[in-house]
Amino acid sequence: MNPNLDKLQPYPFERIRTLLDGLSPPASLKAISFAMGEPKHAPPEFVLDALRTHLDKVSVYPATKGIEALRAGIGQWLCRRFALQGASIDPDRHILPVNGTREALFAFAQAVIDNSKNPLVISPNPFYQIYEGATLLAGAQPYYLNTLAENGFLPDFDSVPAAIWQRCQLVYLCSPGNPTGAVLPLATLQKLINLADEYDFIIASDECYSEIYPDESSPPPGLLQACAALERHNFERCVVFHSLSKRSNLPGLRSGFVAGDAAVLEKFLVYRTYHGCAMSVPVQYASIAAWDDEEHVRENRRLYQEKFAAVIDILTPAMDVQAPDASFYLWAKTPIVDDIFTRELFANSHLQVVPGSYLGRDTDRGNPGASRIRMALVATPEECIEGAWRLRHFIESRS
Repeated sequence: MNPNLDKLQPYPFERIRTLLDGLSPPASLKAISFAMGEPKHAPPEFVLDALRTHLDKVSVYPATKGIEALRAGIGQWLCRRFALQGASIDPDRHILPVNGTREALFAFAQAVIDNSKNPLVISPNPFYQIYEGATLLAGAQPYYLNTLAENGFLPDFDSVPAAIWQRCQLVYLCSPGNPTGAVLPLATLQKLINLADEYDFIIASDECYSEIYPDESSPPPGLLQACAALERHNFERCVVFHSLSKRSNLPGLRSGFVAGDAAVLEKFLVYRTYHGCAMSVPVQYASIAAWDDEEHVRENRRLYQEKFAAVIDILTPAMDVQAPDASFYLWAKTPIVDDIFTRELFANSHLQVVPGSYLGRDTDRGNPGASRIRMALVATPEECIEGAWRLRHFIESRS
């Protein structure tokens, strides 16, 4: 067996199941979960129609590179969304469809890491655990950058010593961040691009929450947008990951894409061809329909903002919580240790949240997720409001 499998830590939801095992919450209260970031808004009907219309194509083996119409549609969306020059995006060279960002983020490290050179992979802390698992199974060592309140929950790249950059082969970004919702400014992305040039590493930017934000006039910037602002139209060393899961409420469709540096994607395509990760043709046609429409995405944002406004209004008198820059998470402080808080909250209120320490790792400055919880406002507005009142009453009863 691969010895690196023994380095993997249990997934947060495995730990939560163990944490809550044996508890009997009040049967009179309906279960409400703020734990898993699984969108619950209705999927767009026109996307489902496109899927049904092309079901006959399940008889066709899909190409790893996907159909031309999908890559072209993705390219057009990238240009509209991130102010890219149309000529800079070649659908044949700069775009690969993937089965959701999770599998692609994992596979990417396996393809780009040279484990003969004692490599490091830098990631935010706390983080989406796929970054760590991908790093370890690629034979690299993780290097964590704590995202703390005093830094606006952003990684402090200035704190990284030169010796670390010299060993770095890959940097994982998550903007808007999971679990914090923090957005990396364009200037920070550009600074990191310059560091990538200086030290020769690749940037993998997970942007799957990029379409959930509060201000229609100020969408979060992306890595390719930072490249374009630098007139870096070949996107060298820069790759982004996008998905329809959060943007279009289609987590079960498993549809996303990777875009950026053509030379990197050429090698990644070779890896994926052997890996056998091709998107089914009906899913590709459904994806074309989703990427071509923004009306349902704006409505999605409106629903999340309604829930944020209501929930924060309820919780603010009882706990330290602020609206995020973007995403659908609240990253709130707890009055006691986060896992004990999570366990007692479930036992008393039949409400699930994620302990922040389960999403982070211990460092010389402690675990940056400690004494926080992550709440995903993905449920119905009624359930989110009910859950917020339960949480507030639980905190006030403890006081």
